[in-house]
Amino acid sequence: MDGRHHGAERGARPYPGDMYARRRHVYFAMMGICIGLFVLAWGVVRIWSVPAAVGMCVVAMVIPPVAAMIANRRGPEDRWWDDPSGDPQSDEWWDELDGKKRPRS
Repeated sequence: MDGRHHGAERGARPYPGDMYARRRHVYFAMMGICIGLFVLAWGVVRIWSVPAAVGMCVVAMVIPPVAAMIANRRGPEDRWWDDPSGDPQSDEWWDELDGKKRPRS
């Protein structure tokens, strides 16, 4: 699997290409800022102010988890909870709980 389709092995719909590309670009931009902050903090800023360099590193330390959450969040059009699981009995039970009938395949 090339990483572009989440759950493709179960027949789930792939992410729309533009949305995936946008998330990927935001993720790499944030990670680039993170690395830039570390390099700038200890290569340049520490000469004038070690506390400022430490502060920059603390900010840089928070960026990777936030970038991962942004890159992996689902949009409103990602209806993953409606996708069949592949287990007919489980799908039937969930459809019954949700009050809908899914056509048998």
